Amino acid sequence: MERRHVALVTGGGRGIGRAIALRAARAGAAVFVAARSQEACIEVVDEIVDGGGTAWPLYLDVADFGMFDEVLAEARELASAVGPIDWLVNNAGIAHSAPFLQHGRAGGEDLYQKHLDVNFHGPRRLIEALVPGMIERKYGRVVNVASSAGLQGYAYVAAYCASKHALVGYSTSAARELAKTGVTMNLVCPHYVDSPMTAASIERVVQKTQRSEADARAFFAAQNPGGSLVTEDEVAETVLELLTSDRNGAIAELVGGRATKPREETVRWR
Repeated sequence: MERRHVALVTGGGRGIGRAIALRAARAGAAVFVAARSQEACIEVVDEIVDGGGTAWPLYLDVADFGMFDEVLAEARELASAVGPIDWLVNNAGIAHSAPFLQHGRAGGEDLYQKHLDVNFHGPRRLIEALVPGMIERKYGRVVNVASSAGLQGYAYVAAYCASKHALVGYSTSAARELAKTGVTMNLVCPHYVDSPMTAASIERVVQKTQRSEADARAFFAAQNPGGSLVTEDEVAETVLELLTSDRNGAIAELVGGRATKPREETVRWR
Protein backbone atom coordinates (compact mmCIF):
# COMPACT_ATOMS: atom_id res chain seq x y z
CA MET A 1 0.00 0.00 0.00
CA GLU A 2 1.39 3.42 -0.96
CA ARG A 3 2.43 5.64 1.96
CA ARG A 4 0.08 8.51 2.86
CA HIS A 5 2.36 11.34 3.78
CA VAL A 6 1.55 13.78 6.57
CA ALA A 7 3.02 17.25 6.09
CA LEU A 8 3.48 20.09 8.56
CA VAL A 9 3.86 23.47 6.85
CA THR A 10 4.68 26.48 9.02
CA GLY A 11 3.60 29.92 7.93
CA GLY A 12 0.93 28.07 5.99
CA GLY A 13 -1.85 30.61 6.24
CA ARG A 14 -0.82 32.86 3.39
CA GLY A 15 1.70 33.54 0.65
CA ILE A 16 4.37 30.93 0.00
CA GLY A 17 3.19 28.72 2.89
CA ARG A 18 -0.34 28.60 1.52
CA ALA A 19 0.94 27.66 -1.93
CA ILE A 20 3.10 24.89 -0.41
CA ALA A 21 0.21 23.51 1.67
CA LEU A 22 -2.11 23.43 -1.34
CA ARG A 23 0.53 21.78 -3.52
CA ALA A 24 1.33 19.12 -0.92
CA ALA A 25 -2.39 18.37 -0.58
CA ARG A 26 -2.78 18.02 -4.35
CA ALA A 27 0.07 15.50 -4.22
CA GLY A 28 -2.02 13.42 -1.80
CA ALA A 29 -0.51 14.42 1.53
CA ALA A 30 -2.56 15.15 4.63
CA VAL A 31 -1.48 18.64 5.68
CA PHE A 32 -1.15 20.53 8.94
CA VAL A 33 -1.50 24.21 8.04
CA ALA A 34 0.37 25.88 10.89
CA ALA A 35 0.62 29.59 11.66
CA ARG A 36 -0.13 32.24 14.26
CA SER A 37 -3.33 33.26 12.44
CA GLN A 38 -5.94 30.56 12.98
CA GLU A 39 -8.42 32.31 10.71
CA ALA A 40 -6.00 32.21 7.79
CA CYS A 41 -5.13 28.58 8.50
CA ILE A 42 -8.78 27.60 8.56
CA GLU A 43 -9.33 29.25 5.18
CA VAL A 44 -6.49 27.22 3.64
CA VAL A 45 -7.74 24.03 5.30
CA ASP A 46 -11.25 24.65 3.96
CA GLU A 47 -9.80 25.11 0.49
CA ILE A 48 -7.95 21.79 0.75
CA VAL A 49 -10.94 19.91 2.17
CA ASP A 50 -13.29 21.39 -0.45
CA GLY A 51 -10.91 19.98 -3.06
CA GLY A 52 -11.17 16.50 -1.57
CA GLY A 53 -8.01 16.59 0.54
CA THR A 54 -7.25 16.15 4.23
CA ALA A 55 -5.98 19.03 6.35
CA TRP A 56 -6.06 20.49 9.84
CA PRO A 57 -5.39 24.03 11.11
CA LEU A 58 -2.70 24.24 13.77
CA TYR A 59 -2.02 27.30 15.90
CA LEU A 60 1.75 27.57 16.15
CA ASP A 61 4.04 30.48 16.91
CA VAL A 62 7.46 29.14 15.98
CA ALA A 63 9.13 31.66 18.30
CA ASP A 64 7.15 30.40 21.30
CA PHE A 65 9.19 27.30 22.08
CA GLY A 66 7.16 26.54 25.19
CA MET A 67 4.11 25.61 23.14
CA PHE A 68 5.83 23.04 20.89
CA ASP A 69 5.22 19.94 23.02
CA GLU A 70 1.50 20.63 23.41
CA VAL A 71 0.96 21.57 19.76
CA LEU A 72 2.83 18.58 18.40
CA ALA A 73 0.96 16.26 20.77
CA GLU A 74 -2.28 17.70 19.38
CA ALA A 75 -1.03 17.16 15.83
CA ARG A 76 -0.10 13.55 16.51
CA GLU A 77 -3.54 12.88 17.92
CA LEU A 78 -5.32 14.51 14.98
CA ALA A 79 -3.28 12.53 12.45
CA SER A 80 -3.26 9.24 14.35
CA ALA A 81 -5.54 7.57 11.82
CA VAL A 82 -3.35 8.69 8.91
CA GLY A 83 0.22 8.40 10.15
CA PRO A 84 3.12 10.32 11.69
CA ILE A 85 4.39 13.63 10.37
CA ASP A 86 7.01 12.65 7.81
CA TRP A 87 7.20 15.87 5.77
CA LEU A 88 8.27 19.07 7.55
CA VAL A 89 8.38 22.37 5.68
CA ASN A 90 9.83 25.22 7.73
CA ASN A 91 8.49 28.25 5.91
CA ALA A 92 7.44 30.74 8.63
CA GLY A 93 9.63 33.81 8.67
CA ILE A 94 9.88 37.53 9.33
CA ALA A 95 11.85 40.35 7.70
CA HIS A 96 12.26 43.82 9.21
CA SER A 97 14.52 46.51 7.82
CA ALA A 98 16.75 49.07 9.54
CA PRO A 99 20.37 50.26 9.27
CA PHE A 100 22.59 47.51 10.67
CA LEU A 101 23.90 49.68 13.53
CA GLN A 102 20.32 50.19 14.71
CA HIS A 103 19.24 46.54 14.53
CA GLY A 104 20.12 45.97 18.15
CA ARG A 105 17.88 48.78 19.39
CA ALA A 106 15.27 49.38 16.67
CA GLY A 107 12.00 50.32 18.35
CA GLY A 108 13.40 49.16 21.68
CA GLU A 109 13.78 45.54 20.56
CA ASP A 110 16.72 43.48 19.41
CA LEU A 111 15.99 42.66 15.76
CA TYR A 112 18.84 40.17 15.67
CA GLN A 113 17.31 38.05 18.42
CA LYS A 114 13.81 38.41 17.00
CA HIS A 115 14.88 37.22 13.55
CA LEU A 116 16.97 34.38 14.93
CA ASP A 117 14.08 33.16 17.10
CA VAL A 118 11.65 32.99 14.16
CA ASN A 119 13.86 32.27 11.16
CA PHE A 120 16.45 29.97 12.71
CA HIS A 121 15.67 28.69 16.21
CA GLY A 122 12.02 28.00 15.33
CA PRO A 123 12.90 25.64 12.44
CA ARG A 124 15.75 24.13 14.45
CA ARG A 125 13.53 23.28 17.40
CA LEU A 126 10.83 21.77 15.18
CA ILE A 127 13.49 19.65 13.51
CA GLU A 128 14.78 18.54 16.92
CA ALA A 129 11.22 17.59 17.91
CA LEU A 130 10.26 15.68 14.75
CA VAL A 131 13.41 14.31 13.12
CA PRO A 132 14.28 11.73 15.82
CA GLY A 133 11.00 9.95 15.03
CA MET A 134 11.75 10.14 11.32
CA ILE A 135 15.17 8.57 11.90
CA GLU A 136 13.59 5.81 13.96
CA ARG A 137 11.13 5.09 11.13
CA LYS A 138 13.94 5.40 8.56
CA TYR A 139 12.04 7.93 6.49
CA GLY A 140 11.47 11.68 6.57
CA ARG A 141 11.76 14.81 4.49
CA VAL A 142 12.65 18.28 5.77
CA VAL A 143 12.64 21.33 3.52
CA ASN A 144 13.72 24.65 4.97
CA VAL A 145 12.58 27.71 3.05
CA ALA A 146 15.43 30.17 3.44
CA SER A 147 16.17 32.95 0.96
CA SER A 148 18.82 34.30 -1.35
CA ALA A 149 19.55 36.37 1.78
CA GLY A 150 21.01 33.16 3.18
CA LEU A 151 23.51 33.12 0.33
CA GLN A 152 24.47 36.80 0.08
CA GLY A 153 24.02 40.08 1.92
CA TYR A 154 21.50 42.86 1.35
CA ALA A 155 21.58 46.41 2.71
CA TYR A 156 19.32 47.32 5.65
CA VAL A 157 18.33 43.73 6.48
CA ALA A 158 21.40 42.51 8.36
CA ALA A 159 19.34 40.62 10.97
CA TYR A 160 17.27 38.89 8.30
CA CYS A 161 20.38 37.91 6.35
CA ALA A 162 22.14 36.69 9.50
CA SER A 163 19.18 34.47 10.44
CA LYS A 164 18.88 33.01 6.95
CA HIS A 165 22.63 32.38 6.74
CA ALA A 166 22.31 30.54 10.06
CA LEU A 167 19.51 28.38 8.65
CA VAL A 168 21.51 27.56 5.52
CA GLY A 169 24.64 26.63 7.46
CA TYR A 170 22.69 24.54 9.94
CA SER A 171 20.76 22.70 7.22
CA THR A 172 23.73 21.80 5.07
CA SER A 173 25.61 20.56 8.14
CA ALA A 174 22.67 18.55 9.46
CA ALA A 175 22.11 16.99 6.03
CA ARG A 176 25.58 15.47 6.18
CA GLU A 177 24.78 13.84 9.51
CA LEU A 178 21.46 12.55 8.17
CA ALA A 179 23.06 10.79 5.21
CA LYS A 180 22.05 7.12 5.04
CA THR A 181 19.34 7.50 7.73
CA GLY A 182 16.46 7.67 5.25
CA VAL A 183 15.84 11.28 6.29
CA THR A 184 16.79 14.18 4.04
CA MET A 185 17.14 17.90 4.62
CA ASN A 186 17.18 20.42 1.81
CA LEU A 187 16.87 24.16 1.26
CA VAL A 188 14.89 26.40 -1.06
CA CYS A 189 16.42 29.87 -1.41
CA PRO A 190 14.26 32.12 -3.58
CA HIS A 191 15.19 35.62 -4.61
CA TYR A 192 12.36 38.18 -4.36
CA VAL A 193 9.00 36.39 -4.50
CA ASP A 194 5.67 37.87 -5.56
CA SER A 195 4.35 37.38 -2.03
CA PRO A 196 2.87 39.39 0.88
CA MET A 197 6.38 39.89 2.30
CA THR A 198 7.60 41.52 -0.92
CA ALA A 199 4.34 43.48 -1.18
CA ALA A 200 5.12 44.98 2.23
CA SER A 201 8.60 45.92 1.02
CA ILE A 202 7.11 47.53 -2.08
CA GLU A 203 4.73 49.52 0.09
CA ARG A 204 7.62 50.79 2.24
CA VAL A 205 9.52 51.89 -0.89
CA VAL A 206 6.45 53.73 -2.16
CA GLN A 207 6.02 55.54 1.16
CA LYS A 208 9.68 56.50 1.49
CA THR A 209 10.46 57.44 -2.13
CA GLN A 210 7.10 58.45 -3.58
CA ARG A 211 7.69 56.03 -6.46
CA SER A 212 4.64 54.45 -8.01
CA GLU A 213 3.76 50.91 -6.94
CA ALA A 214 4.49 49.70 -10.47
CA ASP A 215 7.96 51.29 -10.42
CA ALA A 216 8.72 49.82 -7.00
CA ARG A 217 7.60 46.36 -8.13
CA ALA A 218 9.75 46.64 -11.25
CA PHE A 219 12.72 47.61 -9.06
CA PHE A 220 12.44 44.43 -6.99
CA ALA A 221 11.90 42.27 -10.07
CA ALA A 222 15.04 43.74 -11.64
CA GLN A 223 17.09 42.65 -8.61
CA ASN A 224 16.41 38.99 -9.43
CA PRO A 225 18.94 37.33 -11.73
CA GLY A 226 16.04 36.07 -13.88
CA GLY A 227 14.61 39.57 -14.28
CA SER A 228 11.18 38.91 -12.75
CA LEU A 229 9.72 38.02 -9.38
CA VAL A 230 9.68 34.37 -8.38
CA THR A 231 6.11 33.07 -8.13
CA GLU A 232 4.69 31.41 -5.04
CA ASP A 233 3.76 28.41 -7.17
CA GLU A 234 7.36 28.08 -8.34
CA VAL A 235 8.52 27.87 -4.73
CA ALA A 236 5.78 25.33 -3.94
CA GLU A 237 6.71 23.15 -6.92
CA THR A 238 10.37 23.16 -5.90
CA VAL A 239 9.49 22.27 -2.31
CA LEU A 240 7.35 19.35 -3.52
CA GLU A 241 10.16 18.20 -5.79
CA LEU A 242 12.44 17.98 -2.75
CA LEU A 243 9.79 16.32 -0.58
CA THR A 244 9.30 13.57 -3.15
CA SER A 245 12.94 12.98 -4.06
CA ASP A 246 15.97 11.43 -2.40
CA ARG A 247 18.11 14.56 -2.70
CA ASN A 248 19.90 15.49 0.48
CA GLY A 249 21.80 18.66 1.34
CA ALA A 250 20.69 20.44 -1.82
CA ILE A 251 20.13 24.17 -2.16
CA ALA A 252 17.60 25.24 -4.78
CA GLU A 253 18.24 28.91 -5.54
CA LEU A 254 15.23 30.32 -7.40
CA VAL A 255 16.25 33.24 -9.59
CA GLY A 256 12.96 34.27 -11.22
CA GLY A 257 11.87 34.41 -14.84
CA ARG A 258 10.21 31.01 -14.98
CA ALA A 259 7.36 32.33 -17.13
CA THR A 260 9.72 33.03 -20.00
CA LYS A 261 12.63 30.64 -19.44
CA PRO A 262 13.08 26.87 -19.10
CA ARG A 263 13.03 25.64 -15.51
CA GLU A 264 16.71 24.65 -15.59
CA GLU A 265 17.55 28.33 -16.12
CA THR A 266 15.53 29.53 -13.14
CA VAL A 267 16.64 27.02 -10.49
CA ARG A 268 20.29 26.82 -9.54
CA TRP A 269 20.90 23.53 -7.77
CA ARG A 270 23.81 23.45 -5.33
